[in-house]
Amino acid sequence: MSTVAAFDFDGTLSTRDCVVPFLEQLAGRARLVGGIVVQPLAIADALLRRDRDRFKAVAVRAAFAGREVAPVEQFGGSFAQTVHSGWLRSDTPKRLAWHQREGHKVVLVSASLGAYLHPLGEMLGVDGVLCTEAVVGHDGRYTGEMVGQNCRGPEKVRRLRAWLAEMKLDDAELWAYGDSAGDRELLAAADHDLLVKNRQVPAEPDSTSQASAGPHP
Repeated sequence: MSTVAAFDFDGTLSTRDCVVPFLEQLAGRARLVGGIVVQPLAIADALLRRDRDRFKAVAVRAAFAGREVAPVEQFGGSFAQTVHSGWLRSDTPKRLAWHQREGHKVVLVSASLGAYLHPLGEMLGVDGVLCTEAVVGHDGRYTGEMVGQNCRGPEKVRRLRAWLAEMKLDDAELWAYGDSAGDRELLAAADHDLLVKNRQVPAEPDSTSQASAGPHP
């Protein structure tokens, strides 16, 4: 039987959130804030519903809309280098490397943005990157919309199952790693799950890790 390890990124492999710093650096804080405040109805709706996904869509629109793809991808690669060189945790990337040595398929399943998570996935040598993506229009510029849903909560499981089916790995043994409530469904779908928040993760699992590793967030 094949084995797949699915890792959240922000807080699980990284020491911090990456989405907000990327948006601020891409657009500049003033332009980002300005782009958000000119969407008052969307902001009010997001706040009223306490909808993190809707608010993220507002921020993505403010940062991405009208930008050419190539410069954003170039900046995303540079940002990925910064994250890889200084923002990774000391423990969980070692567990990811253990899965790779064992011959397991490794996939990132994250609400982080594809502009930097795809190059980060290449740096980490993973087999797949499932994340939040921005729509590119026919003119080669970002429209400001997101492709489908924010890759969080149930959407993580939907994306992962689609990827497993595409890779013909539907029957694979699944390990999952996450750090927040946004990973609850992903962890619940796994054969072996590990909530890594406030925990030092050993480089290799011990015998007790072959079962569920603790309560879901």
